[in-house]
Amino acid sequence: MQFQQVSKYFGEHEALKNINLTFKEGQTTVILGPSGSGKSTLLRCINLLEKPEKGRLCVGQQEVDFEKPLPQKNIVAIRKNTAMVFQSFNLFPHMKVLENVMEGPVTVLKQDKARVKEKANQLLEKVGLAHKTTQYPSQLSGGQQQRVAIARALAMEPLFLLFDEPTSALDPELEGEVLKVLKNLSEEGKSMIIVTHNLNFAREVADRILFLEDGEIGYDGETKEFFKETANERIQKFIQSMQFI
Repeated sequence: MQFQQVSKYFGEHEALKNINLTFKEGQTTVILGPSGSGKSTLLRCINLLEKPEKGRLCVGQQEVDFEKPLPQKNIVAIRKNTAMVFQSFNLFPHMKVLENVMEGPVTVLKQDKARVKEKANQLLEKVGLAHKTTQYPSQLSGGQQQRVAIARALAMEPLFLLFDEPTSALDPELEGEVLKVLKNLSEEGKSMIIVTHNLNFAREVADRILFLEDGEIGYDGETKEFFKETANERIQKFIQSMQFI
């Protein structure tokens, strides 16, 4: 997946400034940076929840030129290759857990319902929720809801999993449940792009760190190098400020 010279504006504010990035399959990329740096905007542009004004996006065999009209069929094609997990879970409240996981593959991908049900049960077992298939989201804790959301994303079999602050709405104990699942997915070689403020998680799981500030990339490289004391002064200041959060 590639961003080529991508710029995104909100009014006169340039949220992303001529971004050029390549995301490799099988790699976990963690995006860090101060509030308002463009982290979530970058992620939302990948899934076309936000449409940049300039540049190109290439995902799999799909390519989008943002300076041209963007047909709905192109948006759907990109989203089939990218699945987003939000901080607010976004489960369907009227559907049971199993139905939530099945909905995308059945409705969007038009897959066989019996096959999808079997796969959904396997995914719920994978995230530790095989015993919750018949419950509704309102009957689950926040951590359990987020794990259902992860299973739902996995059910779409995307090239890339996108996570926008997936634990920011959770208390520390429930956060740990979700981070354990993400760590397991990383170890399996899933292609993930994660926006987070959790530096300990980033240090442990990320193959690659992106540091954004003012819509620009301040660092793009290996995790160990990012956390080294020899890293640049701005990054060290950021790391030190985050230790108290």
